[in-house]
Amino acid sequence: MPLFSRDDPSLGSLRTRLMVALCLAPATAEQEHERGSAVVEFTFLALLLMVPLVYFIITMSQIQGGSFAVVGAADQAAKVYIAQPDAATAQAAAEQAVAIALADFGHQPEGAQVATSCNPADCQAAGSTVTVTVSLTVPLPFLPFNDDFRLSASEVEASSTQLVGRFR
Repeated sequence: MPLFSRDDPSLGSLRTRLMVALCLAPATAEQEHERGSAVVEFTFLALLLMVPLVYFIITMSQIQGGSFAVVGAADQAAKVYIAQPDAATAQAAAEQAVAIALADFGHQPEGAQVATSCNPADCQAAGSTVTVTVSLTVPLPFLPFNDDFRLSASEVEASSTQLVGRFR
């Protein structure tokens, strides 16, 4: 038995609705009343849904950029640290390398903490390992607050270990 027969009374209304949907037939008075409201609804829903989505994407890209920044900063700081002749200049050079690496990714060096550990305790002895850990607080983008009330999106951390060579 076919789905629709020619004698089916709903066929006429189905045909009429299909013609109206395809804009082949004139709209009824009820349909004329709602004409143009789709543009308003689409604009409202697009703003309501797209603004948070775009903000989420920007926040995630800030966190990803911060993650890349701390990995590069920790790696460069550890390499710079083992190349210096004494611990005081090594720590200063490592902190400067972290500041430069973070600035390359657009992050403020004030939001980062640098920690250095050595095994054994003498960081300049041949064969010892130097581990530099960099932590960065990634702030939420586009917030108009001052530094006293700063909301953070995340805190990212990376560490790098280098071996002090026998020959310098």
